[in-house]
Amino acid sequence: MTRPVLYDYWRSSASYRVRIALNLLGIAHDTVPVNLLTGAHRGAENLARNRQGLVPTLDIDGVMLTQSLAIVEYLHETREGSTLLPADALGRQRVRALAHAVAMEIHPVCNLSVAAHVAELTGGGDAAKVAWMQTFIGKGLAALEAMLDAPQTGTFCHGDTPTLADLCLVPQVFNARRWGVDLDGCPRLVAIDAACARLDAFAAAHPDRIGPPDA
Repeated sequence: MTRPVLYDYWRSSASYRVRIALNLLGIAHDTVPVNLLTGAHRGAENLARNRQGLVPTLDIDGVMLTQSLAIVEYLHETREGSTLLPADALGRQRVRALAHAVAMEIHPVCNLSVAAHVAELTGGGDAAKVAWMQTFIGKGLAALEAMLDAPQTGTFCHGDTPTLADLCLVPQVFNARRWGVDLDGCPRLVAIDAACARLDAFAAAHPDRIGPPDA
């Protein structure tokens, strides 16, 4: 079987999630960068593998997979010993709820293309973009902090083993810091992010370790 290939962009939150999952599961793979800044994601080559013109796309097991959460769940279901989702139904519901709070509530509103469009419509430039990001990332993470005020929270979002929820949390905290979001009111999130950073699988997936594409 051919070696898996991840088509990604270094600062893409969705790609970051999948990089972490591949590392945690010990899946050796190659990476092909898709430069969002040059519009490579809208080019014919990327559209042929991802009809939405997005990243990430994972070429694995003879198929092309898209949408980061769906990719992670596929990997969980097909790789023996995966703990990316809990064994019990209630635990899986909680982990998915935490993951969706980021991937389906914060991320879509704070996608860079959305913020850029807002800045263009308002004529506010970079200041409007920053204000938008700080407002909606801040509100979203405050809600997630409240969700984590539960006995099921441990070293990580759910217990003491990283799950899909942590794969979503860490890239969003990275984005929060990038945009200057005040995290003083989110001590649980900050502590979980720090615990994740101590794991090689997370550290190796960090954008600073990947770096921007050459072109």
